[in-house]
Amino acid sequence: MGVIHKCTGDWISKPVWSGSRQRSYETDGAMGVTETWLIGKAEGAKNFALRCYEVEPHGFSREESHEHDHGIIILHGEGEVQLEDKTVAVKAGDVIYISPNERHQLHNRGKENLGFFCIIPAVRTKGDMSVWAEESYTDLTHVD
Repeated sequence: MGVIHKCTGDWISKPVWSGSRQRSYETDGAMGVTETWLIGKAEGAKNFALRCYEVEPHGFSREESHEHDHGIIILHGEGEVQLEDKTVAVKAGDVIYISPNERHQLHNRGKENLGFFCIIPAVRTKGDMSVWAEESYTDLTHVD
């Protein structure tokens, strides 16, 4: 059965969704990042997970690579995406495809928050196990 998370915040500057799961992280090489899980195991998704990220001015995501591919849609703000050794400016409306094992990182270069959706597989392989994408996070706070 479908699930609807109603947007209760300001869509442009600080979106918030009822029933979502959220966490902030300043570790593992990230700064000024809030991650909100909108679609995943809790919604019964079998094929993909959808997260929304808010990156504060001068903030950045972790530099990382994964065995899975994923897609990013820039919602608001402006910044740069690093794909391997190439850096490209991005802004609202841009869509980014990140291929498997491609090193990537997003930086907010603007004066407002950089917001983007990130779509990943709902279940991934870690070692010889299949795990739900959000299962490893114990620091998620439920939003009412």
